[in-house]
Amino acid sequence: MRAVLWDMDGTLVDSEKLWDVAINELYARHGRVLAPEVRDATVGGSAEGVIRIVFDDLGLDPDPQRMAEVADWMHDYVGELFTTGLPWCSGARELLDALSAADVPMALVTNTRRELTENALNSIGREYFSVTVCGDEVPDGKPAPDVYLRAAQLLGVDAGACLAIEDSVTGAAAAEAAGCPVLVVPNEVEVPSSPRRRHVSSLTDLGVAQLRHIHAELQLGLGERSA
Repeated sequence: MRAVLWDMDGTLVDSEKLWDVAINELYARHGRVLAPEVRDATVGGSAEGVIRIVFDDLGLDPDPQRMAEVADWMHDYVGELFTTGLPWCSGARELLDALSAADVPMALVTNTRRELTENALNSIGREYFSVTVCGDEVPDGKPAPDVYLRAAQLLGVDAGACLAIEDSVTGAAAAEAAGCPVLVVPNEVEVPSSPRRRHVSSLTDLGVAQLRHIHAELQLGLGERSA
C-alpha cells in the first residue's frame, strides 16, 4: 500500500445528508416527495448523473441548459450548507492523522465539483492531501474510473498500490474499475461485496497497519467478508 485514496461525501464527512436537503427542496418545489429508492440511486453519483435521475423521476424535459441550471442551483444550495461546518464520519479524522503521521500519501477523490470541494476542504483540512481530483476535472465521474486513475497518476503510483476508501455503490465501482482494492464503509446504502472489497462497519479503531493488511489481502482477492 503506497497511497490511500479517499472519497469525501459520506466517507470522510457526513455530507450526504446535506445533499438530501437540496434534493428534497427540489422535489418540494415540484409538489413531489423523494422516494427512498430514487434517493439511494443518487448516492455517490456525479452532479450530471444525479440530475438525470431526478429529471427522469420528476418527468421533466431533459433540456441540457435547464439541467445545468438546476445542477448549479443545487451546488450553490449545498455550498451554503457547507459553510455551517461538516460533521466527521466516525474515525475518519483519526485515521487521516495516523496516515499523515506515517507519511502515507493521500488523495481526495470525489464526484463533487472543484468549487464546492474547496469549500469542504476548509473544514476537512487540505493539508492532509497531496492531490485532490474532482468530478468536473475528468471526462466522466464515478462510476467511471477516471477520477481514481487521475489521482494515482498524479501521485505517481500504480492504482493497484492504492487503497481506496468508499461508502457508496457508485464509488466502490469506480475505484475497483480503476484497479484499486477498496475498503467499504457503508453510510447510507448497502454496497455489494466482491473479492477486491473489504467491508467494515466504521473507520473507528482502524490504524495504518490494519489498512496495509487489508490492502495486501485484497491484492490477493481475499475480500468478500465483513469485519
